[in-house]
Amino acid sequence: MNTFGRQLRLTIRGGSHAPEIAIVMEGVPEGIALDESMFAADLDRRRPGTAGTTARRESDFPHIAGLRDGHTTGEGLEIVFRNENIRRADYARFADCPRPSHADLTQRRKYGDQCDISGGGQASGRMTVALVAAGVVAKRIVPWACFSTRLVSVGRQSDPALFDDEISAVAAEGDSVGGVVECRISGMRPSLGEPFFDSAESVISHLLFSVPGVKAVEFGDGFDGTRKRGSERNDAIVSADGRTATNNEGGINGGITNGNDVVFRVAVKPTASISREQITYDFSTGRMEPLVIGGRHDACIARRAMVVIEAVAAVAVADMYLTAMKS
Repeated sequence: MNTFGRQLRLTIRGGSHAPEIAIVMEGVPEGIALDESMFAADLDRRRPGTAGTTARRESDFPHIAGLRDGHTTGEGLEIVFRNENIRRADYARFADCPRPSHADLTQRRKYGDQCDISGGGQASGRMTVALVAAGVVAKRIVPWACFSTRLVSVGRQSDPALFDDEISAVAAEGDSVGGVVECRISGMRPSLGEPFFDSAESVISHLLFSVPGVKAVEFGDGFDGTRKRGSERNDAIVSADGRTATNNEGGINGGITNGNDVVFRVAVKPTASISREQITYDFSTGRMEPLVIGGRHDACIARRAMVVIEAVAAVAVADMYLTAMKS
């Protein structure tokens, strides 16, 4: 399924080396001011340019359809990005020699041999440009929420001053490294989330796991909380509005936001595309064969993923808010 949402519905289409990538948003309230300039800041945060990022460059200009006099109409909104830097021929050989830890093989088995796996197809990080655009719109639906992200670690390195050095070092070796991203949502309204199956954690996690490269999610103190006793972990309520002395629950109780900051962390795997020689099964020879991928890749996708994670969190909050307003 390429559609998500109850009240704020997203449908994504396109591919990494398709002519374009687009996101269709339904359920956006009418009267929200919107123009192309409002997308620039977040799209720039996703753009490559820092240490170890891909050499692929795209203009990433959002073509918006569905506005009237610079405002949303309450009807469908479509945002299109045209792919300009396309090299589909570079990926033809991966039909027989699927890349390790990529979706080359799984996509072809599911969708057939004609599935376009160029650049990873729909499993490519290139698709996240549409998610960032959706996040820009979502933030304008919930202007009371403040979203912030930070890179907590890169590989085994937790000192932000050394992140660039760590990424540059693995890039020089033709390798890659993963990272952990933390997102905090301040100004969060209480009572969002629709348990049982659409709990706040469920809705946010659903979208987070749609982001290519995301392999784990934890809320509040997450896995660290398992090493504590209840007596030292429980969040004491300190005021009538539900504020707590600590926030080990990450702003959510029983699948419902409690008014404290929602805090979660996301594990982003090392980029699967690396320049070092690897071994993979060659379907044309029936043997394991050496493989050198080459191409243009990020040595650490976690840094550019920060704005994407923030964007999908905004979409989740906007959908939960609009759902609560309908009930």
